Amino acid sequence: MLNGKKIVVVLPAYNAEKTLEKTYREIPFDIVDDVILVNDASKDNTVEVATRLGIRHIITHPQNRGYGGNQKSCYNKALELNADVVIMLHPDYQYTPLLIPAMSSIIANDLYPVVFGSRILGKGALKGGMPMYKYIANRALTFSQNVLLGQKLSEYHTGYRAFSGAVLRKVNYEANNDDFIFDNEMIAQIFDAGFEIAEVTCPTKYFDEASSINFKRSMKYGFGVLGVSVCYFLKRLKLYNSPIYQHRN
Repeated sequence: MLNGKKIVVVLPAYNAEKTLEKTYREIPFDIVDDVILVNDASKDNTVEVATRLGIRHIITHPQNRGYGGNQKSCYNKALELNADVVIMLHPDYQYTPLLIPAMSSIIANDLYPVVFGSRILGKGALKGGMPMYKYIANRALTFSQNVLLGQKLSEYHTGYRAFSGAVLRKVNYEANNDDFIFDNEMIAQIFDAGFEIAEVTCPTKYFDEASSINFKRSMKYGFGVLGVSVCYFLKRLKLYNSPIYQHRN
């Protein structure tokens, strides 16, 4: 716990057997109370590695539900465990677990209800090996999203995120897409519900075992992101209201 708040780390896993142990060993268990791994129908030995490591909460999808569908299972289980702070950490070791105390502290001390680990603040992205085309696309999409959403985030596309339990109980993430666009729909929901997002500088690593989508899927993702942002902009103008903004009480 931290400041009396229960800290739960969720690991949305797909074919993570080669990197899971390295990720898990760096989790700061002096403050982390529980770890949840959701195995999205991996084709490798992810579950066997997780079991050997002693991860208590392992959920396996019999069929692949996608990145968003995986996160839904992660957050549902975390709320079932009465988490006060939920850290979403990729088990591919692209993001360091050593930032968990800093991100958790911001939420546990009621400074901000959501924290993102940003690869763009500082020089972490290019230094860590982010392909130049992805960096340029990230910057262009983020600029467009800031304009359309009326915000000033440095990055919308990081996979390292921390949420207060109150945020997860408020936003209707179950209504979101099961693919990668889930993340950006959730950001729009968070802002629509009146929550603020803090950012911390996050180093990152790009290597063969780190998960990454190919160019074709990146293009699909980019257009999806713009679609979410335009819909939110129209909502701000009171011209359109997507069902995803019907928040829970």
